[in-house]
Amino acid sequence: MTTLADRRFISHLDLDTFFVSVARLDNSKLIGRPVIVGGLSDRGIVASCSYETRAFGVHTAMPMKIARRLCPAAEIISGDFDRYSQLSRDVTEIIREQVPLYEKTGIDEFYADLTGMDRFFGCSLFMNELKQRISKQTGLPISYALASNKLISKVATNENKPNGHKEVPFGTEREYLAPLVVQKLPGVGEKTSSLLRQMGVTTIKILSEIPQPMMQSRFGKPGIEMHRRSHGIDESPVIPYSEQKSIGTEEIFENDTIDIQFLHRELVRMTEKVSFQLRQQKKLCGCVTIKLRYSDFNTETKQAVISYTSSDDVLLQTAKELFKKVYDRRQLVRLLGVRLSHLVQGQYQINLFNDTVENIRLYQAMDHIRKRFGEDAVHRSIAQQLNAVEKERYVR
Repeated sequence: MTTLADRRFISHLDLDTFFVSVARLDNSKLIGRPVIVGGLSDRGIVASCSYETRAFGVHTAMPMKIARRLCPAAEIISGDFDRYSQLSRDVTEIIREQVPLYEKTGIDEFYADLTGMDRFFGCSLFMNELKQRISKQTGLPISYALASNKLISKVATNENKPNGHKEVPFGTEREYLAPLVVQKLPGVGEKTSSLLRQMGVTTIKILSEIPQPMMQSRFGKPGIEMHRRSHGIDESPVIPYSEQKSIGTEEIFENDTIDIQFLHRELVRMTEKVSFQLRQQKKLCGCVTIKLRYSDFNTETKQAVISYTSSDDVLLQTAKELFKKVYDRRQLVRLLGVRLSHLVQGQYQINLFNDTVENIRLYQAMDHIRKRFGEDAVHRSIAQQLNAVEKERYVR
């Protein structure tokens, strides 16, 4: 049981309809109009949409053809991930300068742990001033909520968009959640909410009244967590954000090589591998690094800061460009490495602005195969051409 002595002050911040807000920042004529950001063709996908279009039933990840039919008056624009990444970094810098402990969970979403600041400054006043500063310096609307844990602050933020704020006093967490529909509880997806409706559970209040053993019997371990959350209990910490975290892989070759085709195939295979790991961890990267070690043990690296992504296509293109820059000595290569860094939470696995529905399904199917049969179960054809002879000759 949490007491006043160990009460926490946790705030959740969310940039409202981020992609749409950026578009409106750059083109004021879009303010107040229905806007859809995504692929321009009927075969494209909705990446983001304004509240004006949501009233017509449009939502993220919907095929553009259906979105056009639902809201024919919508202004459809292509996305600009370079712009989004830059503004995300601008907001991150403002928060970094002001907040002692924060977690970045996406390009447009943050948690801040303000515990202890209530004694000196006042958390409510601090958050209000932080919101005003972000909006003034970037021009972007942002919503926030202040509560005793991450769960309540996230739910309250979502309930007070756009450009809103909310404080849920300590001790009122269960009371705040009670009237909300079960779908508002993080972790309750479409399938789970459907099962709950079959049980007659429509609100979080009803969910909270089900005994924990019954929830565990019906849903297993997730049922225990659902029961705790329905009571407003969440002890998860705010994890300090660090741009130094990375995902990488290296290969030391059995025999040093100058075979450029072999090196290109290895580069593709390794980049696909770390890209898949990135998506499995539901993260995006903002920096790619290529590492080469030559037969004389001299090591060279090249890196590029990119728009946040986990797309194979984008990461492969960047890796190939960096390889061309770093491999300029034409010497035997002993080691090749690929590293993805500047990581943030996010699931923009594909280029929603350019990919078609068919391509998206292909990429998702490839990831499904890798998840089921292993990371090396499927590759692009160039990576598959690494035959048994080459593996025996070069790869340890």
